[in-house]
Amino acid sequence: MATTVPFGVNSPRGLRTVSMAYERTGRGEPLLLLHGIGHHRQAWDPVLSFLALERDVVAVDLPGFGNSPALPEGVPYDLASVVPVLGAFCEKLGLDRPHVGGNSLGGLLALELGRAKLVRSVTALSPAGFWTEGERRYAFGTLRAMRRGALSLPMPVIERLARSAAGRAALTSTIYARPGRRSPDAVVAETVALREATGFHPTLAVGRSVAFTDDVPGMPVTVAWGSRDRLLLRRQGIRAKYAIPGARLVRLPGCGHVPMNDDPALVARVILDTSR
Repeated sequence: MATTVPFGVNSPRGLRTVSMAYERTGRGEPLLLLHGIGHHRQAWDPVLSFLALERDVVAVDLPGFGNSPALPEGVPYDLASVVPVLGAFCEKLGLDRPHVGGNSLGGLLALELGRAKLVRSVTALSPAGFWTEGERRYAFGTLRAMRRGALSLPMPVIERLARSAAGRAALTSTIYARPGRRSPDAVVAETVALREATGFHPTLAVGRSVAFTDDVPGMPVTVAWGSRDRLLLRRQGIRAKYAIPGARLVRLPGCGHVPMNDDPALVARVILDTSR
């Protein structure tokens, strides 16, 4: 069950209160988990049981996604604002430089947290920001189409589609290589999360100018890419390796853009190996 915590952050308009929902489980060194755009913390559910054996795991809903309310007026969704928000969240929970794992948007944020020295290690799964302009336009167009589809379908139709493997594929095959493995309830919940995400359009708007080109020195970094990622093509992982020469580049065979569902054991092992 999610817990919501409020905390203060500085903004150009002064101190603002941000609230974020999270779920915490396990014990050991802290590990922060960040989901992608339009998703929610439950994207990590398939790997939580593996990670919690060795880590104090905190899976969050990013501001404007899942159960977390939108950022307050005056706090934009750009990296310069969201990274300090995540830093303040960790401070509020007493997480002293946690390890971090992130997927897509969450992977980009994880790398930025590493660059800011706010974490101990970084595992980025198909992180955003290593695209060409054409690849970015393709990804953003696909995301907008997914959002329009989620908004256009009545709830009874979404629930009916989620009950069959073919219907789950229709709803989620863009992000999963093995959508049939996702439970009907999970598919309904993440479709609702996509349609209700108040942070979706503001995040896409600032994402037009995002390109990650800086190194993340002084800590273990793993960049992992699904071999069947249809949203951010796997050749972007090569660019990530050039930008972060010390990073370990890992291929996730048979995995899509959100690999935690496609191969939970492999993803958990990659994260734990990095954090060790």
